[in-house]
Amino acid sequence: QAQLVESGGGSVQTGGSLRLSCVASQYAYSRYCVGWFRQAPGKEREGVAAIDYNDRKTVADGVKGRFTIFRDNAKKMLYLQMNSLKPEDTAMYYCASGPPLINWPRCFGQQASDFDYWGQGTQVTVSS
Repeated sequence: QAQLVESGGGSVQTGGSLRLSCVASQYAYSRYCVGWFRQAPGKEREGVAAIDYNDRKTVADGVKGRFTIFRDNAKKMLYLQMNSLKPEDTAMYYCASGPPLINWPRCFGQQASDFDYWGQGTQVTVSS
């Protein structure tokens, strides 16, 4: 059973930055498509960014140019660098992984239901 643990959340003011981290326990971690999702109170979980085995990436339109996703496969780590944060970025942020398929076709669909493994989440709060 894969285990994902997020860290790095916190409270910042508008315009601030945070870096989220997620450590994984999967064997052959590099094969997995991994991504970040977020969920604000009363809203559905939405995809933020994802990255695959080939280091191809997708970032949601609402955070493009402000958020960057990257990974360190040797350390089994996933990161989300968040800059120019806005109050609407306030949410619980989750890392997730799909199956260990190198060219998993659903990696960039950003559908939470497609991802198999989830962390417990880390809270990000942005105040105005």
